[in-house]
Amino acid sequence: MANPCVVAASEFTRNFRRYRVRVQREPVAVSSHGHVIGYFIGAEEYEEFRRHRNSRRSFATVELPDGKVDEIAATRMDGRHSHLDRLLGSK
Repeated sequence: MANPCVVAASEFTRNFRRYRVRVQREPVAVSSHGHVIGYFIGAEEYEEFRRHRNSRRSFATVELPDGKVDEIAATRMDGRHSHLDRLLGSK
């Protein structure tokens, strides 16, 4: 996605009808005092965002069973990535 159209909040409010049409083609960034404060996006794009957000699962690590913690602790990086360790330097 290219940089969205950026409009001042006062312009957005005065000409909402114009941006209501434009948002069907691209997001509209709304700014106040030179800073983007939000985005006006189309309904389909918003629903896609909601589906994506709701499909992500997160949890606190303290909720993991002890067996899973042990499995994670026992994992090792694939040898093909050893060169990345050198980038970290010695510790």
